[in-house]
Amino acid sequence: MKPKKHFGLAIFLIIFISIIYIFLAVRPLNKEYCFTPVWKISTANPVINTASSGKKTHFHLGQTLGYFDDDGNISLYQTFPYKVSISDDFFATYSSETDNIEFFKSNGEKAGVIEAKGFPYFVDNLVYVFLPGGCSFSKCSETGKVLWTFEGTFPITAFAAKEKYTAVGLANGKIIVLNNENGTTEIDFSPGGSDYPVILGLDISDDGQYIASVSGHNHQRFVLSHREEKQQKIIYHRFFEHDSPYRTVVHFSRDGNRIFYNFANGLGIYNLEKKNERTIKLKNKLLTIKETDDLTVLLGKEKNTYTVSIIDNTDTIEGDFSFTADSAFVHAEGKNIYLGKDNSISKIAVTRE
Repeated sequence: MKPKKHFGLAIFLIIFISIIYIFLAVRPLNKEYCFTPVWKISTANPVINTASSGKKTHFHLGQTLGYFDDDGNISLYQTFPYKVSISDDFFATYSSETDNIEFFKSNGEKAGVIEAKGFPYFVDNLVYVFLPGGCSFSKCSETGKVLWTFEGTFPITAFAAKEKYTAVGLANGKIIVLNNENGTTEIDFSPGGSDYPVILGLDISDDGQYIASVSGHNHQRFVLSHREEKQQKIIYHRFFEHDSPYRTVVHFSRDGNRIFYNFANGLGIYNLEKKNERTIKLKNKLLTIKETDDLTVLLGKEKNTYTVSIIDNTDTIEGDFSFTADSAFVHAEGKNIYLGKDNSISKIAVTRE
């Protein structure tokens, strides 16, 4: 009787395991991101289409600048001899001796004149001019009229502009937050913690409640603070094992839930909702961070080698690729990534299948 019992048990186990396998086998596979080239256009001798009515995105490659749309039409193209400041709304070319700087809209029409000597700087539709000496700047109207001026005594080493607030990091380790309506100081804050307290990178949340920064040499650290009335309270900080000698990128995600910041050979991602942090190794110096609807796109550089890295919403690298170029940029919009390289711009569609 014992062999029969063992045989029956074996049959039962085989049937049971088969049923479990069938249920597991029919489960849908995890979806993966797919990156599909859509078009590639040349900026060496471009065909200009001024009739383009779609949203315009700016580009700056080498000594050329311009605007293109989602269909690959270039609506404006210029070469320039010296320097340029450009956003999706405005651009200006200038030299170190430029005074009363003319600047233009994305369609090429003159927007106005910045009635000051210095270096223009545009963030979307916000207009600034950094004044000679490197310690002061003015915020201007959309026609170039000076609205207010911040006059400092220490060099400006970091800068972040949002619709309602402008944040400035200084060489003496201070962070000052200014109200964009009238230029009044709302926050005067020093993260501290280092022997040489220079601010190397910072960003401010859209509502002005959070300030994130990387600061200092010899005990360099990341600091996240929250506004409580007119004071900043540090709610998280982290010292780095090695200092970075460069200015760093600090970036609040579009939804305001995550803060990205780079340090020597790494990228930190702090999650405000979960109150935890993840670190990702980077191959090179981070230049910029852009976002699609679902992904975060990084552009880094080491000598003439650029690297594009893709991070999903779980803070996992989905992939990266490198290329050699003299100049490059990356933009992101909706479900698309736009990559500029020397004399070309490519559109890459992002899907999840």
